[in-house]
Amino acid sequence: MRKWPLFLCMLFAFILAKAEEDVKFKVMPSGRVLVDGALYASPQKYMFKDGMAIPEARLGAKFYYGKWSSWIDVGFAYGKIGLRNMWIQYDFNDKNSLRVGNYLQPFGYQSPTTTNNKPTFEQPLASALFTPGLQLGLMYTFKNESFYSASAFHVESSALTNVMNYPLFNQQGYTILTRFAWRNKQAGKEGAPILQGGLSLGFSSPDRHLVDDEDIHSGFTYSALFPTKVSSETAVSAVVGDARNRFKLTPELLLGYKRIALESQYFFQTISRKNDLRNVNAQSVYVTLRGVIFGGDYSYDASSAILSNPKKNSLECVLDYNYANLSDSKAGIFGGRANGFNVTLNYYFNPYITARLNYAFTHVWDRHGYDPMTQNAFQVRLMILF
Repeated sequence: MRKWPLFLCMLFAFILAKAEEDVKFKVMPSGRVLVDGALYASPQKYMFKDGMAIPEARLGAKFYYGKWSSWIDVGFAYGKIGLRNMWIQYDFNDKNSLRVGNYLQPFGYQSPTTTNNKPTFEQPLASALFTPGLQLGLMYTFKNESFYSASAFHVESSALTNVMNYPLFNQQGYTILTRFAWRNKQAGKEGAPILQGGLSLGFSSPDRHLVDDEDIHSGFTYSALFPTKVSSETAVSAVVGDARNRFKLTPELLLGYKRIALESQYFFQTISRKNDLRNVNAQSVYVTLRGVIFGGDYSYDASSAILSNPKKNSLECVLDYNYANLSDSKAGIFGGRANGFNVTLNYYFNPYITARLNYAFTHVWDRHGYDPMTQNAFQVRLMILF
């Protein structure tokens, strides 16, 4: 499966060779650099070390050729270099498109956006726990004035990091995802309110994991970090074995008017198990309130069905509360529960440079093998995009 990047490059070259000669070819460099600083106050201070870090740096390029487009970028994080986005897209028209490659999967309101477009310092833990992120697959998108939908199929994460020979290749886990969002036709127009409701659904077969040093496909692994990157520590985690399949859903809500907006999601999932074992249920929720202290009004990105960041020279205040429950006592799973809130000030110098100041409180308990943990994080970030 490591041949996928080479295959996509060859496919992209073939597309360009077959395209009409009079269509202009355009290349745009892309990238981002995050520079973080953090101070921590916690009863478990030994786990959270104060300091500075460059948690992520990316460099890549976007390509445009008629109805075809592509994005390739490589990321450097925590001393490792890895492939991030690598996809090819064909736009049938302004409403329908098809994408193949490694890209952000559609599941919930947070799913279409990367770190630079998320208003909180880090993605809410409640969302990070159940949002799949970058995965190798295929996605079809449809959108018009009042409706947005995306349907995708992707394989498990190990498809990009492991050579999967028989019988593991035949057992490869897969996921089917859909996201639907309805918005008022005036959304995004100057002076008009933004009203959006949506629902995402997902079905998965078991992923690859180790059981007694045996490489099998019969379970699901979950984990989410504390909302900081200077000191990377797991907040909640669980491994569910003897699994048949997983079903998950998340309703979403977006309300916005001029300089104030509300974003929220609820997540629920259930894992069906074999050998007469009880199903395992997990859930989470977050609510984010955004307000522009000074600067321009909020706008709306209809292409991804999300709220756009304020314009340059704007100061934004973001309040976020989230709760996640990865423990199910009836099924004997104790992955932990997390409760937290944070306050973030975002100053948008221009579309390419953003400064963030953040305070985040996170409390975790009911995790097997761990005592309750509490983290108070005081963080700053300078984000450079190009």
